[in-house]
Amino acid sequence: MDAVSYLPVDVDQATLVGRVWLPGPQGGPSTVVVKEGMVFDISAYAPTMADLLDQDDCVGFVRSVAGTPIGLVTDLVRNSLNRTLESASPVLCAPCDVQVVKASGVTFIISLLERLIEERAGGDARQAQIIRDSLQQSIGAELSSVRPGSDSARQLKSELVRRGEWSQYLEVAIGPDAEVFSKVPPMASVGQGDRIGLHPDSQWNNPEPEIVLAVDSRGRVRGATLGNDVNLRDIEGRSALLLGRAKDNNGSCSIGPFIRLFDEHYTLDSVRQAEVSLLIEGLDSFKLEAVSHMSLISRDPLDLVAQVYGDHHQYPDGFMLFLGTMFSPVQDRGAPGAGFTHHMGDIVTISSPLLGALVNEVGLSTKISPWTFGVRALYQNLGSRGLLPV
Repeated sequence: MDAVSYLPVDVDQATLVGRVWLPGPQGGPSTVVVKEGMVFDISAYAPTMADLLDQDDCVGFVRSVAGTPIGLVTDLVRNSLNRTLESASPVLCAPCDVQVVKASGVTFIISLLERLIEERAGGDARQAQIIRDSLQQSIGAELSSVRPGSDSARQLKSELVRRGEWSQYLEVAIGPDAEVFSKVPPMASVGQGDRIGLHPDSQWNNPEPEIVLAVDSRGRVRGATLGNDVNLRDIEGRSALLLGRAKDNNGSCSIGPFIRLFDEHYTLDSVRQAEVSLLIEGLDSFKLEAVSHMSLISRDPLDLVAQVYGDHHQYPDGFMLFLGTMFSPVQDRGAPGAGFTHHMGDIVTISSPLLGALVNEVGLSTKISPWTFGVRALYQNLGSRGLLPV
């Protein structure tokens, strides 16, 4: 794939914003917009992505500001995919900064079944296929047409409780309240070409390709991007109370490459109708491909946003929201029936035609670059560059 392949297929009419790390003594993270194939630094007008998304008309805002040219967007993508620790060229960062990163779980029936498998297997991958077959026969068909929180969902819950088949995962899958958790702190996400991290204790894990909404401080959804909600199946499978340990580790959240703002060409309906593809390529010549359809999501994206933001909880810096995945790989990689797990050096590509492609290499959270640039470092850097209002 060339650099163009990692951008939206209609890049010429897409309103793309993001964050770029500019090298040099006066460098640091800068908000950018893509115009006519060029990337422009607009951090003098919006020092953070939270500032940009809070503009009443953020599309009109980024279209009107001049900005400082950085270079061709294709060169930026290429540099990001071939980055080194001492890169002398601008590279993409995760397109969010001070926003909290939230994630929705169990929003697709197929991912529900896989969570039930993890729970019943107690984190033992060798039991997965036997439990998968049993669940498909016992409750798979019953769950396929149930709307969460509906009367039929309540009736199904009563029946499953009577049969001794109820689970905490079924509660958030078909009950009125979605599973929404804090994925990583602000500034902890990695971006295009960065390495993602697995906790060294995990022996059963997988990527989770998802669409991620960018929401401003008033709860308005301003655009979307791609994300990898890296999942440690064995750790969460031992206990749902280990979700934090399974989900929040160094390099465990990748977002990018850009946020595509909603405009006349791209809307929330584009998200609802999207296809999200996954490609995993291993150093052992292993290859796995899959496609998810957002039309199969059990809760509307706006319902998920409303469960995060409202009178019960505000986010003065906005938030990013992973919408959940229907992808839980079952293709064996190793012991028969054990399903998929990552190997070090795997290349994970998550793509959607209108959002581009997000690419990361898999490493251990203890071996990849440590997270050192947090919120204080961001504001110290912006202040030293004269980008903070006085």
